[in-house]
Amino acid sequence: MSENSESPVIPVIGGTGALGSGLAKRWAAGGARVVIGSRDAGRAAEAAAKIAEETGGTVEGMSNEDAAKAADIVFLTIPFRNQSEYLTNLKGSLTEGQILVDCSVPLAAAISGKATRTIGVWQGSAAEQAQEMVPDGVTVVSALHTVSAPGLADLSHDLDEDVPVCGDRKADKARVAELISRIEGLRPVNAGALEISRIVEQITALMISVNIRYKTHAGLKFTNLPEGETF
Repeated sequence: MSENSESPVIPVIGGTGALGSGLAKRWAAGGARVVIGSRDAGRAAEAAAKIAEETGGTVEGMSNEDAAKAADIVFLTIPFRNQSEYLTNLKGSLTEGQILVDCSVPLAAAISGKATRTIGVWQGSAAEQAQEMVPDGVTVVSALHTVSAPGLADLSHDLDEDVPVCGDRKADKARVAELISRIEGLRPVNAGALEISRIVEQITALMISVNIRYKTHAGLKFTNLPEGETF
C-alpha cells in the first residue's frame, strides 16, 4: 500500500480488540485505509470485512507482522498483559525510522485485578517499556489512553474530547497527532515527553471509574488551550 495525505495507510495491531476495532471504524469512516493486524490473519480478514461493510471504507486484514510493515506509523492497541509478547514477535517487522504508537495501559485487570487500579511498571510506564523493547531506530509515542473503546465503536456517538500525546520528539508527535485528528471530535494535545505517559496511563483508571458510575463514555477535556494548532 502507498501512503498519501488524503487516504493514509494506518496499521492497527490488535485491531480485532475493543480499542483497535473502534479506532479502525472511525479511521475507515473518515477515508483512511486501515490495516487490521492480528495473530491470526484469517481473523483479521474477517474483522476487516465487517468494518468495511459497516463504514464503507477500505479495510484490510493481515498478520501482525505484515501489518507492522504496511506504513511508517503503527498503532499498538492491545492489553498491557500482551504488550511484551507482541513486541517480541514484532522485532523482525518493525524497522528504523518507524513510529510505534503505544496505547497500552498497565491496568490491574492484567493480573485479574480491578480495571480501576493500575500496576507498577519497572520502566515507569507501558510506553517506556515499549521504547525499551522496540528495535533501535524505532520511536515510541503514546496516545489514546483516555478514549472510550465503546464510544469509538458506536459511530452514532459524537466524540468531543482531547487526546494527550506523549513523546520525546515534537515532529514525531505531530505526525501521530495528524492521524488522530482525522477522527472527528478528537483533538490531540501535546502532553510532553514520553515519561509523562506515567501520568496519562494512570488517568485511564480514573476514566473507567467515572464511566462505570455514570454509565457513559465520558472523555477528557483541557480548558483554555489556544485555538488552532496544538502542535
